[in-house]
Order: sequence, then structure tokens, then C-alpha cells
Amino acid sequence: MNDSNLVDPLVPILKNYQVQPHFVEDHGSVKKIYTDKGTFALKKIDPTTGTDFIRHVHLLYQKGYNRIVPIYPTMDGRYAVLHDKALYYLMPWMSNEVTEDRQHKHQQLFRELARLHTLSAKDITVNKEERTEHYEKTIQLLDKNQELLDGFIDECEKKTYMSPFELVYCLYYNEISQALRFSKTKFEEWYEKTKEEEKARMVITHGKISSEHFLYDDKGYGYFINFENARYGSPIHDLLPYLSRSFNSQPKRNDEGVEWIHHYYKYFPYKADEKLLFLSYLAYPIPIIQVVERYYKKEQPKNELKFVRMLQRKYWHLKNSEYVVMRMTEIEEQEKKAKEGAQQQ
Repeated sequence: MNDSNLVDPLVPILKNYQVQPHFVEDHGSVKKIYTDKGTFALKKIDPTTGTDFIRHVHLLYQKGYNRIVPIYPTMDGRYAVLHDKALYYLMPWMSNEVTEDRQHKHQQLFRELARLHTLSAKDITVNKEERTEHYEKTIQLLDKNQELLDGFIDECEKKTYMSPFELVYCLYYNEISQALRFSKTKFEEWYEKTKEEEKARMVITHGKISSEHFLYDDKGYGYFINFENARYGSPIHDLLPYLSRSFNSQPKRNDEGVEWIHHYYKYFPYKADEKLLFLSYLAYPIPIIQVVERYYKKEQPKNELKFVRMLQRKYWHLKNSEYVVMRMTEIEEQEKKAKEGAQQQ
């Protein structure tokens, strides 16, 4: 779609770049702009987001990481234009014509993410009291979750006739509790391993990793876009949301997810404490606990069909995460035994 309604509002914004739009395609928050100087992508963001992320993008460029779609400066050196209560920034348009298969695309994405983390990694000083406080608050939350699960099962089992949701919950209870206990155990192991340490590794995290935010140029090279949520943090904060979204399917042997993680590890191996924390968060069955809590606290009447469907979907999520966590734990054990065997020889 292109008409003056699309082109005219962009003229004062693009004037800052000395670019004259000829033709515009609407792609939601991104506009594809055809000009005499080439094809561009103009991204609109909320001003409250700010432009801090541009600092992180520049820092990565300085460290030699160039697989980020560049952000063009205006003629007076700004990297975003404030116009009509919105911020805009300009980039080249990526063709994103992918000829390779899905698995290869994911491998390239995880390799580039690992490179991004490697080049931006730095050790920061950690306050021991703050770490202990974080540990105690998290354990308190995990125990509260367990109390909710136990309290609800007790209530269900007292009834002569259970609702459909309560009946299904009773079938799932042991597996939800088991996942929660595993998560707590790994978190306790992480704390024991790190409580005396004064340093922790931080990286620039993308903040919204997705295959939709990894685009290809004409030569087939992959580039990250959408860095608005970039910040310094633990590297696990990029992997967790991505994997969690991949668990939103019917139960399956998610060997693909395990391969993604190990492909990433090849280029950016996690330290022992990072692996423990990663497994703890990955196993944490918070999506299904939230559904149970919503049902438990909701006044009558309750939409049983809707709640049972939600519970079913989150149970699938639990089983998919469980498979990945167990496979990673098995692989870890095998590698440990192989290492010990090699040392004994």
C-alpha cells in the first residue's frame, strides 16, 4: 500500500537524513521506504524506550561485532528523531530471502548470539549480601509455590466430586512438584557454588531474541535487529525466553532445542555456576503454577473448559522443558564421566 497518507508524514522525519521518500510500504512499526538513495527501514518506537540501546549497539561495533543492522545517524549526528510524540530510527532494508533450512538458520542465529556474548563479556563485582538476599527471596518464592500446589491438592482430594480442572490437576500434581523440586535443588547448588565469589560474568543481552529478529542480507549473512531491550545482564537471559517459546507445542522429543543450546555452547561455553542457574530457571514450572493460582483464586462461576485447556497447554510446556532439561543433564553427566575416565588413564 502506498499513498500520500503514508509518504507525507514521513517527509519531515526523513528530511533529517536528507532522504526523499518516493514509495512506502507499511509493515506495522516498520516502514519500508524506497528512495533515490536506496531502500530503507524506518522503525517507530515509544519515546519511553529511549535511545540507550544505541549505546550498546555502538559498543558492540567497537568490539568488532558487526552482525547488527546498522543504525544511520542524521545529518547532525543524532541516531533517532523525535517526531509527533514518537522516536524513529533509520536502517538499511534487509532482503531476508532465506534459502537455507530452518535448522541451519537457528544454528547461525545461536552462533551469532554466542559471538555477541563473547565479545561483550566482562566480569562485574557482586555484593555478597545482595546475592544472599536474592537467594533467600527466590527460595521463599519457590516454597510459596510448593505451598500453593500442596494446599490445592489437599482441597481437591477432600471433595466427593471434583471439577474437571481439579481432576486433571490431581493427575499432573506429582510432575509439577517434581519439576519445582528439581528447580529448587539446582538453585541451591548454584548458591553453594557462588556464595563466596565476588565476581559474576555479564554480557550485552539482545533482550528479545527471535528468528524474526535475525534477518539476512543479499549475500546470505545474518544480522540482528530490534535491539531496544539490549542491556548488560546474565547470558541466560537471552536463551531462556527463546527456549520457553519453543516449548509452546504439543509434547515432543525436543532434540532440536538441545542441539541449539550445544551449538551455542561451542562458541560460548557456560561456566559451571551458569549452567546450574540456567537449568534451575529452565525447569521452573511457573507457567503451569500461574494457571493453578488463577483458578484457585478465581470466584465462581469458573469457565472449566477454558481453564482445563490452559492447564493442558502449560502441561505440554512443562513436558517439553522437562525433556530438554533431562537431556542436558544426561549429556553433562556423560561428559563428566568421559573427562574423569581420561584423567585416570
